[in-house]
Amino acid sequence: MLDNRPALPPEIARRRTFAIISHPDAGKTTLTEKFLLFGGAIQMAGQVRAKGEARRTRSDFMKMEQDRGISVSASAMSFDFRQYRFNLVDTPGHSDFSEDTYRTLTAVDAAIMVIDGAKGVESQTRKLFEVCRLRDLPILTFCNKMDRESRDTFEIIDEIQENLAIDVAPASWPIGMGREFIGAYDLLHDRLEIMDRADRNKVAETVQITGLDDPKLADHVPADLLAKLREEVEMARELLPAFDRKSFLEGHMTPIWFGSAINSFGVRELMDGMGEYGPEPQPQTSDSRQIGAEESPVTGFVFKVQANMDPKHRDRVAFVRLASGHFERGMKLLHVRSKKPMAVTNPVLFLAADRELAEEAWAGDIIGIPNHGQLRIGDALTEGEPLRFTGIPSFAPELLQSVRATDPMKAKHLEKALMQFAEEGAAKVFKPSIGSGFIVGVVGALQFEVLASRIEIEYGIPVRFEPTQFQSARWVQGDKAAIEKMVNVNKQHIATDNDGDLVFLTRLQWDIDRVLRDYEGLRLTATKEMMV
Repeated sequence: MLDNRPALPPEIARRRTFAIISHPDAGKTTLTEKFLLFGGAIQMAGQVRAKGEARRTRSDFMKMEQDRGISVSASAMSFDFRQYRFNLVDTPGHSDFSEDTYRTLTAVDAAIMVIDGAKGVESQTRKLFEVCRLRDLPILTFCNKMDRESRDTFEIIDEIQENLAIDVAPASWPIGMGREFIGAYDLLHDRLEIMDRADRNKVAETVQITGLDDPKLADHVPADLLAKLREEVEMARELLPAFDRKSFLEGHMTPIWFGSAINSFGVRELMDGMGEYGPEPQPQTSDSRQIGAEESPVTGFVFKVQANMDPKHRDRVAFVRLASGHFERGMKLLHVRSKKPMAVTNPVLFLAADRELAEEAWAGDIIGIPNHGQLRIGDALTEGEPLRFTGIPSFAPELLQSVRATDPMKAKHLEKALMQFAEEGAAKVFKPSIGSGFIVGVVGALQFEVLASRIEIEYGIPVRFEPTQFQSARWVQGDKAAIEKMVNVNKQHIATDNDGDLVFLTRLQWDIDRVLRDYEGLRLTATKEMMV
């Protein structure tokens, strides 16, 4: 976050590209909806109360997500808020999908961390936070569910500081909690925000006051709560650091807002915070140089591939984060991996639940490019420069099972379906060098269910997943002669992944140690850069 960068063109400077991360059930989907509501992208929020069709959450479109109420596929949504253009990338909060989330975080410039006021920092939040840490992403924190019984405000802040080793600067301070929660005091602008409990879709009212000594406060806040507020804010101002934008942009400090997403409270302040303090589109790293958002040639990289977004047309959409330039529909871009030009004639922008043809897009935006499998995760698109973007990882799966079609006649179709899922990044698919069949590797057990249900719904192939003797997989790299020697002796352990790269399937850590001991110049790695 250097200061000596060239100024960005106004269209790019007004973009804020961010993800919302949280532990499952902390209220991320509700918060996403309210963002869309305030951004004018949807007319009605409230996924549970509305009737019938209207009640399916706008950002969860896969059937299984609707059944289970979890977000499994990260989708991107763009909308305007005040003078800003927000690109919100939704991340799956479920721990079994952490790799998808990890890759999503390579495509954003900041993150909003949602914490449940009663539960504080949970395990999954910690994991996601670590990822943000690795990339020095600026983080804004939203402490949700203040309208339920929650913990002491100082306790929550202490827990974040201790667990996540980051400075916390309160941007707002809650007044009351649980049933007594009536709103918050905006510490950044010295004003009072009062919650409207009657209408959950209504925006809270703001009372302009001059500091905490203003007599007008007594008209809105009961005396006991007011005394407590004055005392706590005074303590907070002495004990906690004041918000410092530079420290926030460097990833050392997080401002925290308190609110209740379901009551639309505190959301607008959080959005204002993202607009006012959040980072503009940041430079992206490639293997040869840093690409600044202000550069005029268009460049971008694929961070996610989503197959069958529309089950009627076997379509696949590659999500591309534009790193630089001003993209226009119909442009010919170089697909760096295949060295072929690609005319991008029907790129889409996701505006809440609708897709629209993107006539143009700028650095920082996320566009979807429908394709038939040419685009894979990690691919670069440029106006001719052979760039390779770095830092988009692929992780070794932690669970392996073999898969077969219950109808042997459909085995060929199964191979095609599995390859699609592998390219989408939904699972690792390994072809053992001995025997037929495939071994599928995932990060969490829930993914097997998701895959089985998608293979059946999208391809009409009922499948069975069965345990295999293998526990994990490692990519094989290193000296050619050593690799050949090892492969000849360990044929029953060898497979290839969907890119054709060599993989060593392991039963125990002992297998890995043995191979490394017996074959000098050989490396077994648990991650592979998704580069071409």
